[in-house]
Amino acid sequence: MTMANPTDVVKTGLRSLQIETPSWAYGNSGTRFKVFPQQGIPRTPFEKISDAAQVHLYTGTAPSVALHIPWDRVDDYEGLAAYAREQGVRIGAINSNVFQDPDFMLGSVTNPEPRIRHKAVKHLLECVDIMDATGSTDLKLWFSDGLNYPGQDDLRDRQDRLAEALREVYDRLGEGQRMLLEYKLFEPAFYATDVPDWGTSYAHCVELGPKAAVCIDTGHHAPGTNIEFIVAFLLRAGRLGAFDFNSRFYADDDLMVGSADPFQLFRIMYEIVRADALAGGIAFMLDQCHNIEPKIPAVLRSVMNVQEATAKALLVDRDALRAAQRAGDVLASNAILMDAYNTDVRPLLAELRADAGLDPDPTAAYRRSGYAERIIAERADGQQAGWGA
Repeated sequence: MTMANPTDVVKTGLRSLQIETPSWAYGNSGTRFKVFPQQGIPRTPFEKISDAAQVHLYTGTAPSVALHIPWDRVDDYEGLAAYAREQGVRIGAINSNVFQDPDFMLGSVTNPEPRIRHKAVKHLLECVDIMDATGSTDLKLWFSDGLNYPGQDDLRDRQDRLAEALREVYDRLGEGQRMLLEYKLFEPAFYATDVPDWGTSYAHCVELGPKAAVCIDTGHHAPGTNIEFIVAFLLRAGRLGAFDFNSRFYADDDLMVGSADPFQLFRIMYEIVRADALAGGIAFMLDQCHNIEPKIPAVLRSVMNVQEATAKALLVDRDALRAAQRAGDVLASNAILMDAYNTDVRPLLAELRADAGLDPDPTAAYRRSGYAERIIAERADGQQAGWGA
């Protein structure tokens, strides 16, 4: 029996990997304390898409850009989608925003006031309309809804309200569209968050039906959480829909993915590879805020970090690992994983890019292109895009 060349296996797997970048990563964003503006920031959703296209141009693996409504609201969504295609990318997930309107201070879809719940659901349905216009297949929902104090509201009533709102939106989804329900342990609510963990998200998705799946934001967990276990469980259940990739040291830091714990990212991607799910409909999206680093180079670095973690995961000798596991050989099992993780895959990735006619070093190629200098000059005037915080 002829064994497959490991390099060929890695290259084949990486060619199927597609990473979605978020429009808001290219605008001014940061922390609750300060957003530091930078030069050359996009002023419109069209300019955000132009910047996202640069990432795909130099990596070859970022063909879609997620939108956030209302940050990316335009008069002509079909025109925006056409512009994206002209730039060599497409519109990805449509992200709703029910956390910045003053009416949502005590919650959006779980608010005790029916008028406010109706307003929130109306926005979510608007996002489905935008999916129809842009060709997007994914509606991503994250709710900041929660409580700061015991007794502030009824916990079970809020779950009922959440389920009712999700059902109305779910029933509006069209053919080939799906709902991705994200969760977050805490913040901005501190006592109880209405969708605090993967189990809550999973339970609502199962109740809704096959078009609903869980979105894992890697920064939305308690310290020390075994995220790859969550990945494995949801893959087994057929309910892992998407990732929001980022890194954290303390809370929801939204740092570049792979910067804080690259070994964790490798372990996560190994579970994806083990399930043969690299091209299985999971949306691998970045969700990051680049407050002090240049936007496009930071996104380039993030995409490359995911590629490197994936390449290492593809290098794991799965047959040898399974044999060692079945034999109960603890040290050998761990060593097989560690050998793959400790492999320098950067030369292999450079070769992969060269095979595709790309520069082996995406960051260097971008810097040589003059694009950064050009947008600084062209975008000197006007209102820079940001997240409105």
